[in-house]
Amino acid sequence: MDSFLVSPKGPLKGSVRISGAKNAVLPVMAAAMLADGVSRIGNVPQLKDMRTMADVLRVTGCRIKENGTELRIDSSDINHLEAPYELVKTMRASFYVLGPLVAKFGKCRVSLPGGCAWGPRPVDLHLKGLEALGAKINITHGYVEALCEGRLKGNTFSFPISSVGATANILMAATLAEGTSVLQNSSIEPEITALAEYLTGMGANINGIGTRTLIVQGVEKLNPGNGNTIADRIEAGTFLAAAAITRGKVKTTDMDPEHQSALLEVFKSMGCEITIGSDWVELNAENKELLPAHITTLPYPGFPTDMQAQLMAVLATVKGVSSVRDTIYNDRFKHVSELERLGADISLKEDTAIINGGGELTGAQVMASDLRASAALVLAGLAAKGQTKISRIYHLDRGYENFEGKLTLLGANVERVR
Repeated sequence: MDSFLVSPKGPLKGSVRISGAKNAVLPVMAAAMLADGVSRIGNVPQLKDMRTMADVLRVTGCRIKENGTELRIDSSDINHLEAPYELVKTMRASFYVLGPLVAKFGKCRVSLPGGCAWGPRPVDLHLKGLEALGAKINITHGYVEALCEGRLKGNTFSFPISSVGATANILMAATLAEGTSVLQNSSIEPEITALAEYLTGMGANINGIGTRTLIVQGVEKLNPGNGNTIADRIEAGTFLAAAAITRGKVKTTDMDPEHQSALLEVFKSMGCEITIGSDWVELNAENKELLPAHITTLPYPGFPTDMQAQLMAVLATVKGVSSVRDTIYNDRFKHVSELERLGADISLKEDTAIINGGGELTGAQVMASDLRASAALVLAGLAAKGQTKISRIYHLDRGYENFEGKLTLLGANVERVR
């Protein structure tokens, strides 16, 4: 099992290209199942989760070819309408195949999902949305069995809470439903917009893209898709946080600054100097006395829950009292005890972490509990005195492409050991 050895080496400096977004490419890969023929996806990140999704699609009969950052998915011969536990248990996003399969074939059997080991993240909204479109849902022996006679039927469905995964699944299913579907309180994350635009390129009829009300006029068939994956806003944010925690100066390129608005406002309030270009952002924290911050995670365009662990690591190095409240997943704090092993002074009260920052971090052996927690521990190791060993880095490999290589190019001392 791989680990990272991280040692401080001073402020990070330089430019880093941001890879395609994990959370954008996975639903698009599932969307390719809605058409017959070969769909192309460009700017695909080389990640463990991408490979897991590819394996899920192969099980159903899809043929997949990889050429660098390009993925071609041939869905002409799907013949096995099941996503097995062995694959789905390792990644929640595998559940995205549910909507496309029942919409196109009228039936499927998909294992209940797994993924990061924190908190309850039920699939109820996925199932209720499909039921609203006419699917009959039965859960037995850990599998969701979905069935409909003929095509799904368009309907109005309002998500009780904003859910990225459920919005993606129901949106894909609605594209082949008979009639009009109105999806209210839909998520407006950039990854949902990217999925909707990819589906539109396949011939789907979707109005309201980028808003909380998506109106989908179902069509009888879709054509193969062709498009590129948007840049990973969480990867970009993580590298900006790396600049802040080392008091360095880092430019993230090939990304959309608009997707970073809430995070950039926090960094500005902390005293970081932010410069924005058409497709890049530079954070300069050189020789700056950063200020504490108080953040609350919210659905997009609010502060992303996927950045709270990384920012908490930064705030542990900032003199004064800061707070991080997570309203999306109020128990997503398993990284706190590991940051404390490095010397961070953090206390928890329900859905809020109170950080008494500014004390010295010191290297120690720590363990990653999930994808973003692992990134936060790497950042903390960059600022800690002495060497930090981070185990269970397989969590990080799920969502960051060549993380240690990119950090090394910026001047970090990060070594992967087996």
